Amino acid sequence: MAGLHKSQERLDIGKIERRPASVPRMFLDRVAATPNAEAFRYPDDGGWTSVTWKQVGDRVELIAAGLISLGINPEERVALASGTRYEWVVVDFGILAAGAATTTVYPTTHADDVAFIVANSGSRIVVAEDQQQVDKLIAHRAELPAVHKVVVIDGAGDGDWVITLDELEDLGQQLLADSPTVVADRVDAIRSDQLATLIYTSGTTGKPKGVRLTQDSWTYTAAAMDSLGVLSDRDLNYLWLPLAHAFGKVMLALPLQIGFPTVIDGRVDKIIENLTVIRPTIMGAVPRIFEKVHGRINEMMIKEGGVKKRLFDWATGVGLQMSRVRQAGERPSPLLAVQHKLADRLVLSTIRDRFGGRMRFFISGSAALDREIAQWFDAVGVIVLEGYGLTETSAASSINRPSAYRFGTVGWTLPQTEVKIAEDGEILLKGPGVMNGYHDLPEATAEAINAGGWFHTGDIGELDAEGFLRITDRKKDMFKTSQGKYVAPSAISANFKAVCPYASEIIVYGEGKPYCVALVSLEAEAIQEWAADNGLGGKSFSEIAHDEKTREMVGGYVEQLNKHLNRWEQVKKFSIIDRELTVEAGDLTPSLKLKRKSVVDTFHGSIDELYV
Repeated sequence: MAGLHKSQERLDIGKIERRPASVPRMFLDRVAATPNAEAFRYPDDGGWTSVTWKQVGDRVELIAAGLISLGINPEERVALASGTRYEWVVVDFGILAAGAATTTVYPTTHADDVAFIVANSGSRIVVAEDQQQVDKLIAHRAELPAVHKVVVIDGAGDGDWVITLDELEDLGQQLLADSPTVVADRVDAIRSDQLATLIYTSGTTGKPKGVRLTQDSWTYTAAAMDSLGVLSDRDLNYLWLPLAHAFGKVMLALPLQIGFPTVIDGRVDKIIENLTVIRPTIMGAVPRIFEKVHGRINEMMIKEGGVKKRLFDWATGVGLQMSRVRQAGERPSPLLAVQHKLADRLVLSTIRDRFGGRMRFFISGSAALDREIAQWFDAVGVIVLEGYGLTETSAASSINRPSAYRFGTVGWTLPQTEVKIAEDGEILLKGPGVMNGYHDLPEATAEAINAGGWFHTGDIGELDAEGFLRITDRKKDMFKTSQGKYVAPSAISANFKAVCPYASEIIVYGEGKPYCVALVSLEAEAIQEWAADNGLGGKSFSEIAHDEKTREMVGGYVEQLNKHLNRWEQVKKFSIIDRELTVEAGDLTPSLKLKRKSVVDTFHGSIDELYV
């Protein structure tokens, strides 16, 4: 718990110092060490297919050799436009084993941005998930003169520019027949400082910037996490995160270092269903997932009412008491221990069963998690370890530990990563996981990384006496009212989503204004169920959003929120958005993080009306 000081943490630094020179070296070492162990499991025709490390290694070698036969040279880029699936994994490893670098592209990226990323990165080959992704490239082919081949995973080739993944592997087979060590030779030649990944930030203004991450960035992050001693080859990882995102990439590097199997399924709507089938021990997720689960369960209990609701409230209340005792490093009283045992048998264990019953801990990243939601999960017996990092720092810079975690913080930094707080409150980071720059943007790189090697994160935060890092807000999102008071909207949003089970987002606004207002976005499934129970069944999302009953309900939660805010932070007026915020509409990033500026720009008319 938080009673443990960082200086008392036992770390195996040798794992960091002995780390391999590259990701493909780490991969081949894993194949050699545990060839017959399960590596990955993925959905297939209604069931699940399991593959060993040897089977993965054989396919990765074919893909790497196929890319080499197409003329790919070390550090040249191969773009990968696909959702999270097993083929993403073998293609990514194949690119790296050829000595090349992967340019990651979200499948939801619009065609013009895909063209920009592929062209700006200098990618010579693009691996596309399906015909929809291929069509984006065809529409902008004139802008992509460097791309001499497109490889499609699901679909047919055209006999010229587009070939299938099977055809690429056939090319690899032919090359290996003549040069059996061609891939091994490429891997042996890779240096730790070579480019491994180009990830383009999903910025809300201007064109995205390509973040250059080296081989050493990923091997360091995996080894640093392993040095904490909290993961083992007995774990089972469930990976649904976008693999085009740095968080997903970290969760893909860890099994290479540690050797545990990973279940891969990128279908977000299957997460809850899969948990009970897969029964994982660890899973990375973003706050939105925890908010939805917390809101869903509380909504169900409100609907049940009566004895069930009272039993649920009593049991979770006992769980919260036990959580606070653990956080204080104390022993529970005999009475509390007996109450907790009963509460666990009657209620808390049934909640854990929703997550498969074996979950040791979740890892939360990408955005801030409300401390009350984190404590609620702890109360039911599932730890959520909140971490922190950016694309520019290979996703992982700090994380809470199972033996030392503090709600509302992102834990301690990883070993060999340094943190300090600038005079204006900005968090600065330095360490092996930090990028070596933005692609072809020397001025932006110099602005982000100072002469001393410190990366300016753009986040505001603080360090407590025990070294736990707390994030206040994004520097660019904080605003000052006309009365000169600063407001941190992200923290308010996290608080609101913890109390209102029907909200997916609240966007607080007040830059240069006398008071704060907000846009409230509703969670589609939850609000439809609420509507059915409140005389609004059968109505459209827009009709529900505009109904006075809905406004009264949301208003009650806004009042509840305001009780915990300073006067200048309180939401004086609000408007309900008449559609759900989505990735496709450009409201959210593929990792489900709010694109605040984009939403404010889209609904600026509604905001203006709140100040009339």
